[in-house]
Amino acid sequence: MTAEERTVEDNALAERRKTRRVRRAAGAAVALALLFAGAATVASARGDGDGSGAGGASVRVPKASSADAGFARDMAVHHQQAVEMSFIVRDRTDDEDVRRLAYDIANTQANQRGMLLGWLDLWELPKVAPGGEQPMAWMAGTGGHEHGGHGSGVAGAGSGADGVLMPGMASRSELARLGRLDGEEAEVFFLQLMTDHHKGGVDMAEACASLCAVPAEQRLARGMVEGQQSELGLMRDMLADRGASPRS
Repeated sequence: MTAEERTVEDNALAERRKTRRVRRAAGAAVALALLFAGAATVASARGDGDGSGAGGASVRVPKASSADAGFARDMAVHHQQAVEMSFIVRDRTDDEDVRRLAYDIANTQANQRGMLLGWLDLWELPKVAPGGEQPMAWMAGTGGHEHGGHGSGVAGAGSGADGVLMPGMASRSELARLGRLDGEEAEVFFLQLMTDHHKGGVDMAEACASLCAVPAEQRLARGMVEGQQSELGLMRDMLADRGASPRS
């Protein structure tokens, strides 16, 4: 090997070592960022960060019967069905607008559901209502809401009949029908079902914004209200384009 070749090889070796050092430093920076972000999330969800409750008192970890825990449990279930409906319709239509909306709903609500279940784990609370408590019982202090979908008039009115656990949720029969439809029929039925679903979800999120004590959960609930109200307007327009309208 000539001196020139050795110099080229030495330079290449030095460059590779430099690259490895940069990658290690970048990896360490990412790890630290994730660590600090995780600590901030834990503090926020526990109410320990900048959080203080009414009157400046520190917010404690919620109880199993609290609005915070009830909202996290119920909205996780509610969101799961929205994700399911979105995946169904993506296989029943080629319309890009509907498929894009379905993807956005599935992605957003799956992420939010993960946050809600993560908080329940963080708080060491069960993911099912304690003592056979009915869904949405935590909303009793709101004075009752008019929910979209199946016309239940008060909080906690979900009967469980045919899988309808909460107002706005689709029944098992409706989900089966959605899976049998194709093209524009599937699009219209999906948009109608999801409109009902969003109306029920908005009521629940508005209740949490009023009743929940954990600041991070209140912020998430307010974000849900804004996002789903925007999608309600979009779905109304998409139904009109297809000569249809919301069911309720």
